[in-house]
Amino acid sequence: MPDHGHRLTFGSFVTPSSADPQRAVALAEASEAAGLDLVTFQDHPYQPAFLDTWTLLSYAAARTERVHLSANVLNLPLRPPAVIARAAASLDLLSGGRFELGIGAGGFWDAIAAMGGRRLSPGQSVDALGEAIDVIRGIWDTGTRERLQVDGAYYRVSGAKRGPAPAHDIGIWIGAYKPRMLRLIGRKADGWLPSLAYLSDMRGIVRANEILDAAAEEAGRRPADIRRLLNIGGRFDDAGNGLLSGPPRRWVERLTEMTLELGFGTYILASDDPTTLRIFGEEVAPGVRAAVAETR
Repeated sequence: MPDHGHRLTFGSFVTPSSADPQRAVALAEASEAAGLDLVTFQDHPYQPAFLDTWTLLSYAAARTERVHLSANVLNLPLRPPAVIARAAASLDLLSGGRFELGIGAGGFWDAIAAMGGRRLSPGQSVDALGEAIDVIRGIWDTGTRERLQVDGAYYRVSGAKRGPAPAHDIGIWIGAYKPRMLRLIGRKADGWLPSLAYLSDMRGIVRANEILDAAAEEAGRRPADIRRLLNIGGRFDDAGNGLLSGPPRRWVERLTEMTLELGFGTYILASDDPTTLRIFGEEVAPGVRAAVAETR
């Protein structure tokens, strides 16, 4: 029975539509009112139909009081890692320690290149993300007076001043599916953030966890320290035709099984419907917490 030792948390995955710019903020407020722990937004800087995610995160942080906020996930190829580090620490300080750093290596390379980003192969993008994490953690590390030096193939920092330090230990969560990226998470990241729709099957999830755990142990880390997050989708109805479809009690049963059998500790529901978010926060989340606590 996997148990990675983290408190069960629940969040929302909101579309940052530029056609209705206040809606995303209203959904963040609705998520907080529903008792959810986390609000996340897509980040596609090349997509004019979306608001800029950093600007939206800052605005939403000012309009909420309790929820943590993150991109899901931040597009690294169009954002220099040293700037990401300072922006993340700044928002964490301004929000009272409520920012988390969901980040991805990139994927839509034609669109990234059209915006001036560097086109990378899949293997190169993994290596670049690994270097970026070193830069980000180095900027946050104010425990040394030495200036930061990272001489990478993709990111180089030559004598950058460190700081500011974030208000809390910001989690670095990576969206990933393939072994090379999973091994990177095991070595350097704080969380694995896939989407259920892109995972092949339960055996694939078990195998991914094994790869991640082995990489963590090889790096001298505790696998239990790496949070397992999951983007999910579904609907509340009476039909129950699907993994996450049916009344709230069925959602509770299935998410409880996934927690106990697969080790996930955070569920992030993709929805722009306030009623769906309310049911998820007020009925599903406490039901899963109670069921898992009773079993463990």
